[in-house]
Amino acid sequence: MDVQAWTFLIVGATFALYIGIAIWARASTTGDFYIAGRGVHPVINGMATGADWMSAASFISMAGLISFMGYDGAVYLMGWTGGYVLLALLLAPYLRKFGKFTVPDFVGDRYYSNGARIVAVVCAVFVSFTYVAGQMRGVGVVFSRFLEVDINTGVAIGMAIVFFYAVLGGMKGITYTQAAQYCVLIFAYLVPAIFISILLTDHLIPQIGFGGSLGGAIGSQVANGETITLIEKLNQLNTELGFKEYTSGSKSMLDILCITGALMAGTAGLPHVIVRFYTVPRVRDARISAGWALFFIAILYTTAPAVAAFARTNLIESVSEASYAEGEGEKSIPQWFKTWEDTGLLAWVDKNDDGKVQYVAGAALAGKPTFGEGRGAHGQRVVTNSNPDTKNELYVDRDIIVLANPEIANLPAWVIALVAAGGLAAALSTAAGLLLVVSTSISHDLLKRVFVPSISEKNELLAARVAAGFAVMLAGYFGINPPGFVAQVVAFAFGLAASSFFPAIILGIFVKRANREGVITGMLAGIIFTAAYIIYFKFMGGTPDQYWFGISPEGIGTLGMVLNFTVAFVVSRFTPETPQEVQELVEHIRVPAGSSGPSAVH
Repeated sequence: MDVQAWTFLIVGATFALYIGIAIWARASTTGDFYIAGRGVHPVINGMATGADWMSAASFISMAGLISFMGYDGAVYLMGWTGGYVLLALLLAPYLRKFGKFTVPDFVGDRYYSNGARIVAVVCAVFVSFTYVAGQMRGVGVVFSRFLEVDINTGVAIGMAIVFFYAVLGGMKGITYTQAAQYCVLIFAYLVPAIFISILLTDHLIPQIGFGGSLGGAIGSQVANGETITLIEKLNQLNTELGFKEYTSGSKSMLDILCITGALMAGTAGLPHVIVRFYTVPRVRDARISAGWALFFIAILYTTAPAVAAFARTNLIESVSEASYAEGEGEKSIPQWFKTWEDTGLLAWVDKNDDGKVQYVAGAALAGKPTFGEGRGAHGQRVVTNSNPDTKNELYVDRDIIVLANPEIANLPAWVIALVAAGGLAAALSTAAGLLLVVSTSISHDLLKRVFVPSISEKNELLAARVAAGFAVMLAGYFGINPPGFVAQVVAFAFGLAASSFFPAIILGIFVKRANREGVITGMLAGIIFTAAYIIYFKFMGGTPDQYWFGISPEGIGTLGMVLNFTVAFVVSRFTPETPQEVQELVEHIRVPAGSSGPSAVH
């Protein structure tokens, strides 16, 4: 069977599995819809958390960013893994004991204010939609290549699947679906990585191959008779083509620190991950599931640098100085190149009319490719926005690296199809969790807790499902019109979470003096500042030379977080003290040991 047939078979089978689980685990109560009835086993919850956490950014885009950025891409590894450790150790047990299963609920009760709750809802919805845009974009990329449909059509198909199991099953359906999706995505990520590691380095384990010498069927050819490590060869290839060494960085240490800090703090403040710790029966189970989740996450994250290096090496070796038309030179462009070119995510413009691909430093095009009618002299798609200021002729969308990696390495068709299923599993699992946050924020935190306290459970469940439906449609729109690469979009979401939720949660747990006036003004100051900075530099023409202290939009969430903390502290000092009963509550939740039940849950 060809790649498309295998893709239809494997993706169809996984979709049938997800829908079957949703029907089996459909929610009948608000407890099932919001927190899966608190009956999930810690290992299953850890697996579901891993899938929820490892989004399209982790599966599709992270290795792509590392592949092109080299050392600078390590900020995503450090930030996301470090952030999860921070969440698991510092926040999860305390939030679980507090007993409020949404961040707005925690903020509203801890800061004794519906105003604070509403501000937190606005922040949760804003962050979630920013995050979900990256997931739907990932879905569209996968569908456009492997099922040969338009990206927008792919987003629509993804919307339909998420709508079904998120609206029907709620958190109960999502949890067990995510456990299945984790199995699919991790298998899909590891299988090609192991194959390519053997072909390039003769090592079975990708993590060892990453630091090992070139060898095996492909690696021996790349080494060209030398005894050289993969990384050393990659440094050579990069410098020969005018790029910086793979192991060197160009970002300032301050920017790296800020991006890492924003990702870490944003992780610890992400509402769709925090709710995961309420789906297990006890506080102890929350800590156990956090440990299992870290283990499941580490499997992929320790493999990503190897996948990035393998893909970069194979890309350069197979494309650089290759003739586009078959038979015009000793080395011809492989078929995968033309297949991805048809998706619009890869483009070649023959600037010197030699029929060969010159892949060197610099932007080949002025922005993303725009295509004209017909074909060029060598059969390539005509590109209308060539950048004449550089000699580089190749545009590669970073989001395709992981998906194209098996094709670049010429792996079997079933492996290529498996990667497609894995990418969809990663994107859909996180999208479902985020959309549930939006649904819960509207039905529970606004309707139930603020506007209609007397609403029946049946009507609250109906409101949650209607809200989830609208959220899916809006998420689809953002997936069709994304503001950047998947991982970059997600980085913005983390920055927004870092500048809004993280200070409110930290102060709520550890600072009795923090009051509603301080936290509300702090959250507003943090998220407005961060959002304004991102919008200016990404949508209004701001240039890198205008960055404050050299800090990029991906890292500005750290400054927003500092601003949030500062404003909250100052305002809290000059406004009425926190009520005594709230101070006693803070003292209580600081000691998670010994709490074993949902007594604090309303």
